[in-house]
Amino acid sequence: MSIRIVRLGTARAAGEGLRIGTVRHPPRGVPKSEHAAQNWYDVWLPDLAPSAATVKLAQAAASEREWSAFAKKYRAEMALPPNRRTLDLLAALSHQANFSVGCYCADESRCHRSILRALLTEHGAKVG
Repeated sequence: MSIRIVRLGTARAAGEGLRIGTVRHPPRGVPKSEHAAQNWYDVWLPDLAPSAATVKLAQAAASEREWSAFAKKYRAEMALPPNRRTLDLLAALSHQANFSVGCYCADESRCHRSILRALLTEHGAKVG
């Protein structure tokens, strides 16, 4: 049992389980009824996405220093009690079920999901 970190919209891996979208907005032009069928996500959990202002920091980050500022701000958002509880829940579930969390970005190293991967691990999740 574990969590996979995925790019939303890509083919699902065998045994991936439930796919959770940790994005601020649903995919454009895709009816809600098609989100799962088109491999976007089964459940939408925008609370684990960076705030709009924090996303802008990531998009503008041209240096490691700017990316670090984004990461620090996103981590601060995820440290708020409701988000911390959600991370704890997902970490606990990772020991009982297979599921995935993801975002649209092509490059995980420049996406909040790289930080989300670290946060889940820090909360005790089994991340595969």
